[in-house]
Amino acid sequence: MAGSRRRQLRAGLTTALVGSFALLLGACGVLSTEEDRRLASELAEKHFPGQLEFIGARTLFPGTGGSEITFSVSDDRDAVVRLGIDSGKGNCDYKACERALADALARGRSEAADSRVLRSAFEECGYEVVGVDPASGAPYVVARPTNSTVTAVIAEVGGCVRRWVPAAGAVGPLARKGGTAVNLVSPRVAERRDTGKASWPTTMRLSPSGLPASLGEHPYYSVGYDIAGGRGDTAGRARIVRPFELRQEFGRTVEKAVREELRATYPQVRTNVYKGVWQLEPGTVDRQTGYVLFCERPDAKKRCLGDHAVVVTTDVRGNPVGEPRIVRDVREDGGALRLPPL
Repeated sequence: MAGSRRRQLRAGLTTALVGSFALLLGACGVLSTEEDRRLASELAEKHFPGQLEFIGARTLFPGTGGSEITFSVSDDRDAVVRLGIDSGKGNCDYKACERALADALARGRSEAADSRVLRSAFEECGYEVVGVDPASGAPYVVARPTNSTVTAVIAEVGGCVRRWVPAAGAVGPLARKGGTAVNLVSPRVAERRDTGKASWPTTMRLSPSGLPASLGEHPYYSVGYDIAGGRGDTAGRARIVRPFELRQEFGRTVEKAVREELRATYPQVRTNVYKGVWQLEPGTVDRQTGYVLFCERPDAKKRCLGDHAVVVTTDVRGNPVGEPRIVRDVREDGGALRLPPL
């Protein structure tokens, strides 16, 4: 009881200190964007009169300090300009503010042009782009494949990628990658996504910060396509992307099933689910294959990183279907995994 009270007191004190610190910073202006917004608006009107309209501001504390100011562009409804500015230090993105704003405008126009190329390539082959992952640039499109349609859907979306790759150009983002992913979300999930504000530029509405979280509340499919020699491959490999809780439940189910299967041969077996990609079996949306790592017995410290692996195909819940296959000696002496491709 005494220990519990001490923990409660420490937690309360920590919360109070954090709250007081935040209030102090706010009172000192550290968390305020007002001065940064004023300076950014003055820069925009001086160097690009009538071209930029203020959208919003957010503090960059505690990452760097200062603020990120966003503008729309009067002659490009798709473009968004993001400027990092710190009026206290008198710089923008750690360089002269006039140059930083010009760079941000050029970058915003370029990203808007890339976005138009992407949307056009997919719309021309019948798929609507409803979002773009802010981190990876992978598009989200509306599709609901079934066992009877998944092969055709993957090929059709691959045809969109094949249009997109050459249209993006030799200096486009795809030219620097060996492949891309396209995420397939159902119409119902797409309707519930975070779209930001209707007044935002198109590129900003397609990639709001809350987009991955809102789309990731429900399972969807992600299809990987190879890109080589300026040409996209239409034969993609698909996987299911699950919310965290469902992913954990799937892992527990498949690991338990494989462990029980192995115990007949290895009574002291230890298992752990490999966190790599579990791929859908070709022509299905309800059969996936991946690895479960195991040790015949734990080491002296009762640990098991996984010396061997079981290749197992499961249903969407993690229940094995068909016969598992053992692959031995998958870990090198240095600890690195050597798993053969699925």
